[in-house]
Amino acid sequence: MTEETPGFDEQQPDVPSGATSDDAEPKAASSSPEEGAAPAGDTGQDVALVAQLDQARTALGERTADLQRLQAEFQNYRRRVERDRIAVKEIAIANLLTELLPVLDDIGRARDHGELVGGFKSVAESLEGTAAKMGLQQFGKEGEPFDPTIHEALMHSYAPDVTETTCVAILQPGYRIGERTIRPARVAVAEPQPGAQTVKADESADADDKESGGPDEG
Repeated sequence: MTEETPGFDEQQPDVPSGATSDDAEPKAASSSPEEGAAPAGDTGQDVALVAQLDQARTALGERTADLQRLQAEFQNYRRRVERDRIAVKEIAIANLLTELLPVLDDIGRARDHGELVGGFKSVAESLEGTAAKMGLQQFGKEGEPFDPTIHEALMHSYAPDVTETTCVAILQPGYRIGERTIRPARVAVAEPQPGAQTVKADESADADDKESGGPDEG
């Protein structure tokens, strides 16, 4: 007769008929969510973040374009201000020198008459030097062709020794600052005598005939 040890009777779990012990174990893996699958809420957040990023990029592009436009406008403004500043300076200098032209004319007449001597000579030369440093240039010479853009004819005559309208006397010199004329040269001009060109042309033709042995005889 065998003695049974109390407390060691193992109670076997109830297993359905035809089922194995593996089927009785809980299937945790089958009941848990699939690994790597993102919840629906995370996908919506990603879309919202992408949309916000696109909006930020668009806003950045617009602000960058605005900044570039403002910079270009500022550069144009600076150039206009500098150009206007130079123009105002040139106009002020031209106005000042225009007021000094009668004084320079007096100095020139005094020099022509030999009256530019002593202290007056030093002052006159100093004034002329200062005007030259400010850009004042004198022009107008006897014998140069008459140019109505820089000369003002006050006297007119005919001369046999000119081939075109020529300045034969400078009554008042002209002055300019750079390319800007502030006073034309006032001159006396002489034109070729009427018919002088025809006579010279005939004389030139006769001289050519003599050099070639005269006209061919028929």
